[in-house]
This record gives sequence, structure tokens and C-alpha cells, in this order.
Amino acid sequence: MAGLLFLAFAYFAVGQAAVKRNEAQTAADAAALAAAQDFRDQLRNGMLDAFDLDRWQKLLDGDRGGLLPHDSCAAANDLAGRNDATVEPGGCALDFAPDPTYRVAVRTNKTAGHSVIAATSDHKGAAKATAVVVPRCHLQEGQPGQSPQPKPTVTPSESPGPGGPGGDPKAYRLVCDKRDFDVDPAHLDLLPKASDLFSVQLADK
Repeated sequence: MAGLLFLAFAYFAVGQAAVKRNEAQTAADAAALAAAQDFRDQLRNGMLDAFDLDRWQKLLDGDRGGLLPHDSCAAANDLAGRNDATVEPGGCALDFAPDPTYRVAVRTNKTAGHSVIAATSDHKGAAKATAVVVPRCHLQEGQPGQSPQPKPTVTPSESPGPGGPGGDPKAYRLVCDKRDFDVDPAHLDLLPKASDLFSVQLADK
């Protein structure tokens, strides 16, 4: 009978440890997504500053180009905390592979609790997650009344502004995977939502 009770408590302890691992994975997923979404929002905000073909194309490609005002890992820390977990020291990192990718590692704040298995008593759940910002659009330009053409390479001697090198008006369009958007350089507040310009998704670790 005592042996059966020990096994029951042991199974319970293992189950509690599994719960902690699941909690950690939930926190890691949320933290990675939060960082990637914050990065995505900053890319769009960078486009609102001014209409510049070169800068816009870099931002649409997911290249922040030193334009982002703050580190998106702060958003990861916040979401981890809301899920009763903490981002590990050095556990939030951004790289480009080739799209902007946030990798986050977290650990739960609480342990699995006391049990008959000493190893699980002070066990905290740990998990990692990866979220990717995937560009959904590219910029095209052309003369009014014409179908926009793929954006030509803009050299430093050419004007990046809405009038082009010769001052002629241009038609601009964001061609995206779901739908296209006309761009009015004089009304950048009408720019599509960040989620229309970039998708954010969890990826394999």
C-alpha cells in the first residue's frame, strides 16, 4: 500500500513538473510574439516619418536600418512577466535569418512545489520560442494612369521624393500578398496597418 501511495505521489510530482514546462512554453511563445510584434510596429512607424523610396524599401524588407527607437526585448520581458515568468539573462536576441527573428528563453517564477521527488521540488519550468517578422509587401511606382511598375534602383543623384528626378508626379502602390494599397505621399496617415505589411508567426526553434 505504501508503495502504491509513493507511486501516486511520484506521478503527481511528474505531472506538476510537466505543468510548469507547459506554463513556461506559453510564456515563451507570448514573449517572442510580443517582441516580434513590437518590432513590426516600429517598422511601420518608421515609414510614417517621411516618404523615402530607399528607406521605405529597406523597412518593407524588414531592415530596421538603425531607425528603431528602442529594443523590442522590453515587450518580451513585459509579456513574460504577465505569464509569471522571467526572460533568462541574455535570453532575448534579434537576428536576421533572413527575416527579423526574435529568440526568447524564459523560466517560470514559481517551482513545481514540494513532492516526494526531491528533484522536482525546486524545479522551474524553462522553455524557448522563436517568432519571425515576415514582410508581406513591396513597393511599386509608375506614372499616373499607368499600372505601377517594379521600383527601379534609386541612385543618390535621383530624388527619392514623390516628384521623381524630373518633378513629374508618380503613382505608388504597396503590392502585398493579400491585397494592394495605393500610397499617397502627402497622407502617410492612411498607410495600412502593420499587420497588413508584415506577418508575425512562431517558428521552429
